[in-house]
Amino acid sequence: MGTSIQAKNLNLDDFWGRNGCNEILVFSKPHIIQDIHSSFLEVGCDVIETDTFGANKLVLQEYDFAEKTYALNKRAAEIAREVASDFSTPSHPRFVSSSIGSGNKLPTLGQIDFDTLTASYAVQMEGLVDGKVDMIQIETAQDLLQIKAALWAVFRVFRKKKKHLPVIVQLTMEEKGRTLLGTDMLTALTALEPLDIDIIGLNCGTGPQSMNEHVRILSHNSPRYISIIPNARMPENKEGKLVYKLSPEDFTAPLYHYVKDWGVNIVGGVVVLLPNILNP
Repeated sequence: MGTSIQAKNLNLDDFWGRNGCNEILVFSKPHIIQDIHSSFLEVGCDVIETDTFGANKLVLQEYDFAEKTYALNKRAAEIAREVASDFSTPSHPRFVSSSIGSGNKLPTLGQIDFDTLTASYAVQMEGLVDGKVDMIQIETAQDLLQIKAALWAVFRVFRKKKKHLPVIVQLTMEEKGRTLLGTDMLTALTALEPLDIDIIGLNCGTGPQSMNEHVRILSHNSPRYISIIPNARMPENKEGKLVYKLSPEDFTAPLYHYVKDWGVNIVGGVVVLLPNILNP
């Protein structure tokens, strides 16, 4: 989503003067977000993510937009839902996953307390659920306490709304094989396994090949479905634009191995072998 937005060459006015707040485009330039969603579905993706990665209340507070947290998330979900419905057919349904990022404050580092972070996420979750997303996706996570705060918010909203959606948790590992806060894949899996989540995996990082050991650990130890959504290596700045240099062939080769040999269920934006987890 972020790279696609950057490619649109938007100006400060498009962001209502809030530079860097990609999420505000669901209000200021909804057609741009619609076009981005459509571009993924046109090439065959089964699931699109909402433009809400940084749309929890604490992040939006920095843009003086916290009071619109619920409305923004609901509208982002509605936009994605409308586009997905337009592309859906009986033989090829399309789904909407809610993008929930790690935010700007980590509880393990003492930057925020658990209850305040949970409350911030709860407002975001309510908007996403009311906007009719098909699943909840907590992604680019590096702090186990942050993940648990987000999950506590999810479960609180599920109880309030009397509904349950599939839940995805995706971590991001650094080059040294651990999260930014030093957690390895097996420790993260052990900490998250007791919780009511449906899918666990990885996203971003330094490319699909660097995920090899993490995917092997998940494949051999996780009772959950596995998702792998890597970057095409780390982006490089070229003439003021972020460029991912890994070729399509080099990008897909390890993903094919993960699916074929290690049973990964979701890769990139494509659902490969996911059973009827998304069906009512």
